[in-house]
Amino acid sequence: MIGAVAVVVALAAVVIGFALSRESEVSAWRPSDDNRDPSLAIPGVITGQYAGQQHVTAEQRVAYDRSPPFGGPHDAYWAACNGVVYPTPVRTENMVHSLEHGAVWIAYNPDQVSGPALQTLAAKVQGQDYTMMSPYPGLDQPISLQSWGHELKLADANDPRIDQFISSLRQNQYTFPEVGASCDALGPGYFDPGNPPPFDASPPPPDAVTMDGRGAAAGNGG
Repeated sequence: MIGAVAVVVALAAVVIGFALSRESEVSAWRPSDDNRDPSLAIPGVITGQYAGQQHVTAEQRVAYDRSPPFGGPHDAYWAACNGVVYPTPVRTENMVHSLEHGAVWIAYNPDQVSGPALQTLAAKVQGQDYTMMSPYPGLDQPISLQSWGHELKLADANDPRIDQFISSLRQNQYTFPEVGASCDALGPGYFDPGNPPPFDASPPPPDAVTMDGRGAAAGNGG
């Protein structure tokens, strides 16, 4: 009896120890007043500074400085980012607006990511508010994660840095301009998540809006 009790106590200690270790690991990637941007400790993360609330019309393009972009002028209406896995590439200017609202965008190269890897990524997005995913043709890495002012490019859908990035930056009030903004689509006539504006892979035209906002038109989006 004493031996059996000892075994149970030992197992309980192992389980509790594992749970506490796991909680400590997750907490390390949660933003706080003392650690406002945990993502800065993730190897491979790059950052940039971008002004918010610079809107373009549905007919305008932006000459982004990164591919995929993770900040800068954007469409007046945001892409739905309430756990949507888009099956087709979506207009970049709409996706960037969602980053301004605190979303994390998982982009992937459809020529390099499929099958189980694609399912693994989708499982991190489906049903998770302030998260979205879409194919991004021509991406120079299999996977790229974006939040406002942050990017991480990866080769493996099972890389633990994906979860670290999401925990650090999704709805991180210290890192994006429009705290409290919605990720839901506004409704008919705005952005339709069932029929989103398509991605344009062609080079930006000469009259494209520049990264400092020159040429941007005032919009009514959030």
